[in-house]
Amino acid sequence: MAFGEIIDKVGGMGRFQFIQLSLICLPMLMLASHNLLQNFVAMVPPHHCQAPKNFSESNLDPKDIVLVTVPLDSKGRPFKCQRYSSPRWYLLAENGSLGDGSSVQGTRSPPLTDLQGCEDGWEYEMTDRSSTIISEWDLVCDLHSYKQMGQSIYMGGVLVGALIFGGFSDRFGRKKLMLISHLMMAVGGTCATFAPSFFLFCLFRFFCGMALSGFVLNAHSLNVEWIPTQARTMTVATTGYCYTMGQLLLSGVAYLLRDWRWLTLAVSLPFYICFLYSWWFQESARWLVLSGKSDQAVKCVKTVARINGCKAEGEKIDVEVLQKSMKKELSCSQETHSALDLFRLSSLRMITLCLSAVWFSTSFAYYGLALDLQKFGVSIYLIQVIFGAVDIPAKIIITASLSHFGRCRSQSVVLIVAGVTILINILVPYDQQILRTSLAVLGKGCLAASFNVCFLYSGELYPTVIRQNGMGWVSMTARVGAMVAPMVQLLGETTAWLPGLIYGGVPILSGLVAIFLPETMSTPLPETIQDLEPEGLLVDNSERMSSCSML
Repeated sequence: MAFGEIIDKVGGMGRFQFIQLSLICLPMLMLASHNLLQNFVAMVPPHHCQAPKNFSESNLDPKDIVLVTVPLDSKGRPFKCQRYSSPRWYLLAENGSLGDGSSVQGTRSPPLTDLQGCEDGWEYEMTDRSSTIISEWDLVCDLHSYKQMGQSIYMGGVLVGALIFGGFSDRFGRKKLMLISHLMMAVGGTCATFAPSFFLFCLFRFFCGMALSGFVLNAHSLNVEWIPTQARTMTVATTGYCYTMGQLLLSGVAYLLRDWRWLTLAVSLPFYICFLYSWWFQESARWLVLSGKSDQAVKCVKTVARINGCKAEGEKIDVEVLQKSMKKELSCSQETHSALDLFRLSSLRMITLCLSAVWFSTSFAYYGLALDLQKFGVSIYLIQVIFGAVDIPAKIIITASLSHFGRCRSQSVVLIVAGVTILINILVPYDQQILRTSLAVLGKGCLAASFNVCFLYSGELYPTVIRQNGMGWVSMTARVGAMVAPMVQLLGETTAWLPGLIYGGVPILSGLVAIFLPETMSTPLPETIQDLEPEGLLVDNSERMSSCSML
C-alpha cells in the first residue's frame, strides 16, 4: 500500500484537508497585498519644485507662485526637477490675470543657465494618496530610481527566503518554518510601518520578502503532501483564487487607507492571527517518516483520521504500516540530498533547467506589468481591480486546461500568448489607452495562469526527498526575475519600446523551453529520485516533444 492509499483510507479529501486549505487561504489573501503594495505606498504623485523660502510669506496666489518660479513644458505642465534661478515677475504682467498664463509660458524655452534644481524641495499634488514614501522622503528626480530599488530589495528578500527556507524546511520540517514565516511577516510589516527612513523601510521589507517565500514554499508542500493526487489541481487552483481575491482586497483597502503607513500596517496585522492558528497544522507525515520520526508520523496520521471521521481506519495505521508504504523512499532517504543534486543528477538536470526558465520568465513579465500601473493613465484603484479580476477567468480556464490538455501544453501556451500580447502592445499608440490596457490585462491574466501551472507542475515533477530543494531553487529563479523586472523599466527613459520588447520576448522563449518538460497529469507523486528514471516519470526527448506537439 503506497502512502497515497493511506491518505485515501483516512478520509482522502476530508474535513482535515478542507480546514487546512481554508487556514492557508487567509495568509494567501494577504500575499498579493505585500507583493503589490509598491503600487500604492510608492505611487509617484504629480510634483514640481517648491518656491524659494522667501515666497512662503507672499500674498500671491499659489498658481501665480508656480507660474513665476517653475517653467512649463510643451503641454503646460510644471517642470518636475527644475525651477527658475530667479522669479519671472513679467509673466504675471504678460498674462494680465492670475493663474491663466500657463499657455504663454508653455511656449517659452528658458535658457538652461536660467534654471536650477529644486533646492528647497518639492510640492506634491496629493489627490489620490494622502502620503507615499515618495512624497515623505522626496524620492524623485535624481532619486527616482529608488522606487524601483525598493521593490527590488523586497524581491531580494523573497530570493534569500527561497534559498534559506527551501533547505531548512527539508531539515526542520514544514510546520516550524511556516510558524516562523508568519511571525516574521507580521513583525517585519509592523516595523516597516514605523520606519523613520527609507533605508530602514527597505530593510524591514526585505524581511517581509523572506517571510513570504517561507510561507509559500511550506504551505504548498503541506498541501501537496497531505492532499490526494486527484485533488491537487483543485487545491492549487483554490489558493490561486485567494491570491486573486487578495489583489481586489488590496485595491479596496488602499482606497480606504490613503496614508502609506496605515496601509502597510493593515496588510501586516493579519499575520499575527495566522501565527496563532498555525500551531494547529499537522507536520507532513511523509517528511516525518523520511526524517526517521515515524512515531510522530503515526500520531499525525491518526489525528487526521480522527478529524476526518475515520478513527477506526486510523487505528490500523502503525509505524510498520507507514514504513512499508514508504519502503522505497526510506531506502533512498539514507542518502543526503542538496540543491547541487538538482544539476548533478541527470534525471533532475533537464527538469530543473526548464523549470528555472519558466519560473524566471513568468515572474519577470508578471511584475513588469503589475508594478507599473500608473502608465495606463486611469485610476490606479480601478486598474488594480481590473488586473486582479482578470485572474478569475484566467484561472478557471487554466484549471480546465490542466485537467484536459495536461501540464506541459498549458504551461507553454499561456507563456507564449502572454509574450505575444506584450509585444503587440509596443505597436499600439499611447493615446489608445483602452486597447493598450486590454492587451496588458490579457497578458497579465496569462501570466497569472502560468503561476498556477508552475506551482502545481513543479510540485509534481520533484520527488519528496528533494522537493523543497527543488521548489526553493525554482522559486529563487522567479525572485531573480522579480528583482530584475523593476530595473528594466528604467531602460524606457532612453528607449521607450525596449522594456516591452524584453518583457514580451522572455516568456515566448521560455514557453518554447517548457515543451521539453515531461507530462505529469494523472501520475503518482514521485517519492524518490529513482522514480524519475525512464521507466518512471521521465521520457526521452522525442516523447517529450510528441507529448506537447499540439500547441
